[in-house]
Amino acid sequence: MAIKPYILVVEDEEALALLIRYNLEKEGFDVKCVSNGDDALDSIEKRIPDLVVLDWMLPEMSGIEVSNELHAMEYTKDVPIIILTARSQESDRLKGFSVGADDYMTKPFSPKELIARIKSVLKRARPALMENELSYNGLKVDNARKCILANDMKLDLSPLEYNFLNFLLSKPERVHSRETLIRNVWGDESSAESRTVDVCVRRLRGEIQRVAPGLENMIKTVRGEGYILEK
Repeated sequence: MAIKPYILVVEDEEALALLIRYNLEKEGFDVKCVSNGDDALDSIEKRIPDLVVLDWMLPEMSGIEVSNELHAMEYTKDVPIIILTARSQESDRLKGFSVGADDYMTKPFSPKELIARIKSVLKRARPALMENELSYNGLKVDNARKCILANDMKLDLSPLEYNFLNFLLSKPERVHSRETLIRNVWGDESSAESRTVDVCVRRLRGEIQRVAPGLENMIKTVRGEGYILEK
């Protein structure tokens, strides 16, 4: 299966959050909703989203403060943000963009327009996620046949190995901790351990080497941190 883009929605109006979630999930996104800045930062620490839909007027910590926090941290500084707000003055829009927002929408808004904006931002910031076939330097996901190719040769992968490599291909050139890989490949409730990830990587490297010697070296170990897919 293809990796679904993961969207974090930070919105304290419950009815609006549910509306956004319904429409995004209907469009094929993986969505989580939280109602305040602290919960947003806690959630992001556990799983980095592909994009954040962020309300400006949140209780206690504002959306602007959340945005500043994200851009101050190395592992979240490149996460794209779309700000939602009832504030429509030009000065407000400029302030939103000045703290690193990738887009800005005023309430009320159409869910269809929000989806279009999300896709547009993701196409710029995470182009691999929005392609029908993920590919990177000789590795390619063939969604029609539900397989992954290495230099056009089919890899013999288990469903778990397929999902693992699919995830790396959706976010190349980014270091993923073992904890992040477990959450995204095995699932939040999994009892998988760091050693399980290492075993999966060894098997993947071996299978890639079998059909396309040399490409297995793209799955690199980052000591003390995790793994990265890199040329």
